[in-house]
Amino acid sequence: MAEKNYILDKNIAARKMQRMAYEILENNLDESSLILAGIKESGSVVARNIQKILSEISSLKTELISISLNKRLPKEVTLSKSVDFNDKVIIIVDDVANSGKTMSYALKPFLEFQPKKIQTLVLLERSHNNFPVRPDYVGLSISTTLQEHIYVEVNDEEVLGAYLQ
Repeated sequence: MAEKNYILDKNIAARKMQRMAYEILENNLDESSLILAGIKESGSVVARNIQKILSEISSLKTELISISLNKRLPKEVTLSKSVDFNDKVIIIVDDVANSGKTMSYALKPFLEFQPKKIQTLVLLERSHNNFPVRPDYVGLSISTTLQEHIYVEVNDEEVLGAYLQ
């Protein structure tokens, strides 16, 4: 097996998430609460980490939900719980943004409501957007070839790192 070409280790990933949490606060100063919607699996881990950091640095109330979808054929998009998203701030969280396709489809369940605003957050962004979704919060932006893939390693509670293959 080929050696992994790490672009983020655990400590750098933690610092990137902390910086993004502060950016969320800066961009939502007038809000009392927000919803973090993590795209399963890795996006949910990133969302939990962002929620934990926000609870340590602010009094902003956060609710965590998970978005389930098949990233290859994202016709059916389901949420871990049904919430009234009217007049709410929603941040859709994923590990890597490639073409923008997953983020575009992840918006689907929220469009049945009238949210106050929808923002997007990714730990890693690639520059191959085919869909009109650009992340609002980015941990690291990296230029890659179309043949290269970025993998984010997580366990239940933390981001362990990310590598290019």
